[in-house]
Amino acid sequence: MNFKIGFEHEDRKTLHSYWDKILDNNNWSEWQFTKLFEKKWSEYNSLHTAAFSSWGGAALAALEFYGIKDKTVLCPSNTFMATPLSAVKMGNKVEFVDCNKEDLCLSYTDLKNKIDLFNPAAVWVVHIGGHITFEIEKITELCKKRGIILLEDCAHAHGASWNGKKPGSWGDAGVYSFYATKTISTGEGGLLVSANEDLIDYSKSYRNYGKFDYKIKGLNYRMNEFTAAIGCIQADRLDDIVAWKNNYAEKNLNPNYSKRLIFPENMISGFYKYIVFEKIEKSTGKVYDEPCHKIMKKVYDLPNTDWVAQNHWCVPIYYKGNEKN
Repeated sequence: MNFKIGFEHEDRKTLHSYWDKILDNNNWSEWQFTKLFEKKWSEYNSLHTAAFSSWGGAALAALEFYGIKDKTVLCPSNTFMATPLSAVKMGNKVEFVDCNKEDLCLSYTDLKNKIDLFNPAAVWVVHIGGHITFEIEKITELCKKRGIILLEDCAHAHGASWNGKKPGSWGDAGVYSFYATKTISTGEGGLLVSANEDLIDYSKSYRNYGKFDYKIKGLNYRMNEFTAAIGCIQADRLDDIVAWKNNYAEKNLNPNYSKRLIFPENMISGFYKYIVFEKIEKSTGKVYDEPCHKIMKKVYDLPNTDWVAQNHWCVPIYYKGNEKN
């Protein structure tokens, strides 16, 4: 199966018509399609939404909103470096939490230990590979009980749900990425989702230098209109793409991979990755090759994270990857 961005050939005409509207109205940033993309994602996710030029910009907006500079943020080591670097850039001290072997996501047991050890102001939970963290309910309850901000890294989780609940709905905020390899993509871009309207209002000012009173010290993280137009089309296609991937996995992959990652009842994965615990020849590699705690030279031991780095592989699963446009 060849890599293929999940974009339908038949949507090109619609996309070109959107771009023509942008060219005709001469509003190339923060206008009609940015608002429409946010509206579509809010309807999909049942949360308030702010569009950004990147995952990183949205993450920084959330961290700065909560005013936790100089405090400790806990993060799973089994993630992309963007997750801990967001906290580092915001002036936080970052410490790492082990994952579980079953889902590759944050370990509730180790999180409890690390909360007692480091007294964090916030926790990042990362939904790895397209599915939702198996222990998200317990993690959420723990963070609420301890007064800790819970941030969801939803960069892989487009189209996922558990009992109908979408990523970003458990924590105080969720951050999506729309990088070129994602289940749905805008090339570059991100979205911040939250039930907290004050956070969303703050974020929309933050992404635009804090205009116009400059009380919020933001920078430029605006999403341009051409990117947002792609997002509008991709948001409409998300259910189709996820349904295709789940059908493909059930019919073509599950019968051949008994040592695959198994989801809990009523969980739907967006299948950004199809993860197995056996070495295969035609693998797309690992989700992550090196844990973040090792990259950042932390000396403590995270045994499950180290095990996962050595014992999982990804089977190709690209939307209509064997078809040509």
